Amino acid sequence: MKEEKKHLKKNYRQSPRPMGVFLIRNNLSDKVFLDSGLDLHGTINRHKFQLKNGIHPNKSLQADWNQLGSNGFAFEIVDELTPREGVEFDYRKELNFLEELWLEKLQPFGDCGYNAPKFSRAEMLRRMTQNSKET
Repeated sequence: MKEEKKHLKKNYRQSPRPMGVFLIRNNLSDKVFLDSGLDLHGTINRHKFQLKNGIHPNKSLQADWNQLGSNGFAFEIVDELTPREGVEFDYRKELNFLEELWLEKLQPFGDCGYNAPKFSRAEMLRRMTQNSKET
């Protein structure tokens, strides 16, 4: 029995975790928060934990969660990556690409969502230069 338990644990640790893109949907306003993770279920659980404990880094999402409660939200997986067997592969890069595609498609910014717009490297540098000139 003990050996079987060890074997099951080892198999679990070695099995690939589902990875992909998901969203948290406000069922009342239809606003969404989009995110991704190399361990999809672990990332979703982290967001649930943060929201339930009032410590989510997205203050707007947290405020709505506090007001509506967990029944006011749905967690939806929108895209998954399939692990490639026997190949060293940068899943983070592909996951970031998938997330960018979904951000572009859904535009979950402002009144439509909880995400903050992501700026290109050039835009970030321009803003940093502008801010340093103002100070």
